[in-house]
Amino acid sequence: MRNDVLIIVPAFNEAAGIRRVIAWIRDAVPYADILVVNDGSTDETGALAAEEGALVVNLSNNLGIGGAVQTGYRYAAANGYAYAAQMDGDGQHNPADFADMLKALQESGADMVVGSRFLAKQGFQSTFARRIGIEVLSRLLTGLLRRKVSDPTSGYRLCGRRALSLFAQDYPTDYPEVEALVLLDNHGLTFREVPVVMKERLAGTSSISSLKSVYYMIKVILAVLITKTKKRKWSVGYEA
Repeated sequence: MRNDVLIIVPAFNEAAGIRRVIAWIRDAVPYADILVVNDGSTDETGALAAEEGALVVNLSNNLGIGGAVQTGYRYAAANGYAYAAQMDGDGQHNPADFADMLKALQESGADMVVGSRFLAKQGFQSTFARRIGIEVLSRLLTGLLRRKVSDPTSGYRLCGRRALSLFAQDYPTDYPEVEALVLLDNHGLTFREVPVVMKERLAGTSSISSLKSVYYMIKVILAVLITKTKKRKWSVGYEA
């Protein structure tokens, strides 16, 4: 029987750690279904995830994090899940924090909960260069949204029906974590942050190197400002 919670794990060439990620999620959140979106990996990510008993969508091409995550939200909306969460396939997000995130979502009435590594200031806090970039984006979004945003690039998120329905229809592709917060606000939906403890990735390296950081920051700031100007009309219903 299908559960009410779907955990979306976007994964690109995460064969080295995907088994452990699935096992950690299953141990901490046994009541959830796990969907691995294999984003055009060239290794055995998809096959290993299937061997572990996860639901798997194998994308024929690499869509990037935005396309992979939206694939998960479309699956959640089409199959009637009440909640959909994002957890990275590299092991940085601790499934043990999920229960607190779900409780916060249910008790606050927010449409989405974001796990922030900077509220409790525990665990892996990212590299120095990335922390500077995150601080710039934090101040930008705090000003635009008129509320404190401490961790705008966190990919550890949990959505209720309204947010997952929105994201199934419309989800940013280039800089999804940051832009999605603006998208929610544009549609009158709400989010809140809760403290989580993140870990260093199990294997591999980030796609955003130090040399790309400045270029990335300029592009994401422009993308956020453009997204903020696009007020949209949207209804809760999902259309496949």
